[in-house]
Amino acid sequence: MSRLFGTDGVRGLANGPVITAELALSVSVAAARVLGEVGVVPGHRPKAVVGRDPRASGEFLSAAVVAGLASAGVDVYNAGVLPTPAVAYLVNALDADLGVMISASHNAMPDNGIKLFGAGGHKLTDTVEQAVEERLDVEGERPTGAAIGRVRDLPDDAHARYADHLLLATPGPLDRLRVVVDCAHGAASAIAPEVYRRAGAEVIAIAAEPDGLNINDGVGSTHLDLVRRAVLEHGADLGIAHDGDADRCLAVDASGADVDGDRILAILALAMRDANELAGNTLVATVMSNLGLHLAMRDQGITMRTTAVGDRYVLEELRAGGYALGGEQSGHVVLPAHATTGDGLLTALRLMARMATTHTSLAELASVVTVLPQVLENVRVADKEAVASSEDVRAAVADAERELGDSGRVLLRPSGTEQLVRVMVEAATAEQAKATAVRIAEVVAAAR
Repeated sequence: MSRLFGTDGVRGLANGPVITAELALSVSVAAARVLGEVGVVPGHRPKAVVGRDPRASGEFLSAAVVAGLASAGVDVYNAGVLPTPAVAYLVNALDADLGVMISASHNAMPDNGIKLFGAGGHKLTDTVEQAVEERLDVEGERPTGAAIGRVRDLPDDAHARYADHLLLATPGPLDRLRVVVDCAHGAASAIAPEVYRRAGAEVIAIAAEPDGLNINDGVGSTHLDLVRRAVLEHGADLGIAHDGDADRCLAVDASGADVDGDRILAILALAMRDANELAGNTLVATVMSNLGLHLAMRDQGITMRTTAVGDRYVLEELRAGGYALGGEQSGHVVLPAHATTGDGLLTALRLMARMATTHTSLAELASVVTVLPQVLENVRVADKEAVASSEDVRAAVADAERELGDSGRVLLRPSGTEQLVRVMVEAATAEQAKATAVRIAEVVAAAR
């Protein structure tokens, strides 16, 4: 049976077959019990922070989570709408033992999800998540009387503490920068424009009127056309696009050209190197990062460490190696000195600070990376693991790698969620990348 938890919590159609009020209650009870049993929650009355993005289903799902935690003897701070990284930060700042974020990130409004954080604001390990999954719907001791958890709102200064934390992590003022921020009608709608203004930028906020139904609807980090048009209309220096829960950010430059997560990572890596903040002179990224990022970092004398797809694996590598910067092409960027998870607001502040302190346009900063054309072919198969490891497929990949040499690369991997084998090829030209990907995909299809 497949795992309930993916690389970023549980996600699916809200009130559909998986993401139900019953599941939300059961997950929260199981998480409280498991964390107590494995010693994550020491011998004291545990506390939790529960937040959500603005989508309508978050109202009943967060109510179920709060009820489950309180029924398991956990005192709950009900945070309401705020970004995922704010939940992670407040778990640590309020000395809580558990954090729960109700969000489906960049997914469309009908979806929702549940993300869990342990003490310190860190995502739970695969082992602990598996233990939580195994305890779903298992009866346990129920506290009564004074042992029942209490529910209260966040302390009055909690949101301000998160905003102040972001500003303290910003290297310099953003004076003279004009920025358009697309809030995706999501969790960043109030706080992102406020923080960017406090940092000194002139801010034009768009998609910042959440009504519970419009989150990610043609806006945000997966739909850059709106922010691109607004940047050109207002003559802005750049545009920032967040996703629904604001744990990622992408950008566009003054001409409207996309600046993806790879280029953002490169810009921040060079800024941190210059400030002697890049621990081990190393950047951590996933296997999906473009070869252009690897080549650019090599030219700059910066080492790259590569992980599996998913920001949780980036986080694990950062913690294991004591590194200072990592992220994904999608715009999840992690700065462990300031955050325990991807923080789109922090990323945007650091990106804009680099522009302001160097008096350099985003286009010029981003030009350090020459992105190689990338082609992805998905091949449906009966047994993805067997096909991906077959002798014919391995030989086809090896032949392609010899042909591409240092000017390209091949990544072949089984899908994490479907019976698919994904063939990704990068090459000097789009035509070469496409031809190589199709040739390998044909071998994969024949092996199925």
